[in-house]
Amino acid sequence: MKTLIIIRPDAVIRGLVGEIITRFEKHGIRIAGLKIMHLARKQAEELYKQHKGQPFYDRLIQNMTANPSVFVVLDTDVLDRESAIALVRKIIGDTDPAKAEMGTIRGDFGLRIDQNIIHASDSRESAEREIPLFFKKEELQTYKE
Repeated sequence: MKTLIIIRPDAVIRGLVGEIITRFEKHGIRIAGLKIMHLARKQAEELYKQHKGQPFYDRLIQNMTANPSVFVVLDTDVLDRESAIALVRKIIGDTDPAKAEMGTIRGDFGLRIDQNIIHASDSRESAEREIPLFFKKEELQTYKE
C-alpha cells in the first residue's frame, strides 16, 4: 500500500525535510516517490476540496501555495495493511501542534494549527485520490525483498 505525505511550505522553509523523512524511514517505511514543487492554487483547491467552505480554507490554500512543498509517496508494504495509515498518522501527530504529543512530527516542530508542518492522507481512499494528483504511476518505485 502507498500513501501520500506533503511536507508543507512552512517545514521546507525551516529546513525540516530530512528530519521528517527520517522519522518514517526509522519505522521501515520506504520512499516510493519524491518531488519538490510549488503548488498551484488549482492543485491546492483540488487537494483540499473537502474543506471548502470551512473558516480555515482560504488561509490553508494561501499557506500551501506560498512556497514549495515536498511531496512524498510512502511505501508501507512492509507493514500490516490495516495499520499502515494509522502508523503514519501516529508518527505525524495531532493536527493541532499544541495538542500533538512530543515525539511526533507536529508535536516537535509544529508552531500553529495553520502551519502544522505536514499533510498526510487520512485513509486508503484519500491516498488513492491524492497520489495521482501529483505522481504518475511510472514515477513510483517498487521494492523487491
